[in-house]
Amino acid sequence: MTLTHIRKGQGYPLVLVHGYLAGAAIWHDQIDYFSKRYDVIAVDLPGFGQSTGTKAHNSIPAIAEHVLAFLTELGIENFVLMGHSMGGMVVQKMTALAPDRVKQLICYGTGPVGVMPGRFETIDESRVRIKTDGMAATVKRIAATWHLQGEKGQGFDLCKHLGRNVREETALACLDAWESWDGRSDLQTIGCPTLVICGDRDRSYNWDQTHALRKGIKLSQLAVIPGCAHNAHLEKPHLFNFVIDDFINPH
Repeated sequence: MTLTHIRKGQGYPLVLVHGYLAGAAIWHDQIDYFSKRYDVIAVDLPGFGQSTGTKAHNSIPAIAEHVLAFLTELGIENFVLMGHSMGGMVVQKMTALAPDRVKQLICYGTGPVGVMPGRFETIDESRVRIKTDGMAATVKRIAATWHLQGEKGQGFDLCKHLGRNVREETALACLDAWESWDGRSDLQTIGCPTLVICGDRDRSYNWDQTHALRKGIKLSQLAVIPGCAHNAHLEKPHLFNFVIDDFINPH
């Protein structure tokens, strides 16, 4: 169950789970910031990052189980957990599967339903364009929607770099995972303090998804990062990190 990963720092474990077409390195600002006080573990999900040669899972529960088994392998029993986008789906399921292990949960730029109404394009459209346009063009096009300034956005080049190594079969498997996943029934089982956080101009997950998390998770609070799209942690890392830090360890 070993996953390639980046690990830095000492203290209470903080586990970071990236989103679609990304990898552990997408969290570079957060790794540098939080490793001063936490044991930060940023995983590469199967098929992504340094694990691009590993077969990807085609279901959210399978990914969640893989990450939990990997943390057990590392000897990490309890942790703070943050997931972005597709990784946000994964961490919701991880918490539902192992509620006693997650001290605090951060659902970032995500929602409880894999079929995302209001997304910049449907899952079927993404499938077709992956097959017709190829991965390089797909990564460039999709990554541009994640930044308020498009291809000029802070962090766009990193997203393009990470995504261009993802294989077509991995990208398609993850679309299948989204399409078959509905985590709404899990929300009431999440009993740990939870932060729901997003950019105010996110084109991947609309407000209905954000509000469903906020209303469905009992001990949740909402934070909205202004002037950001889907990748607020890259667009405004200092503000994003401050909000996350204040939630984990209130000042």
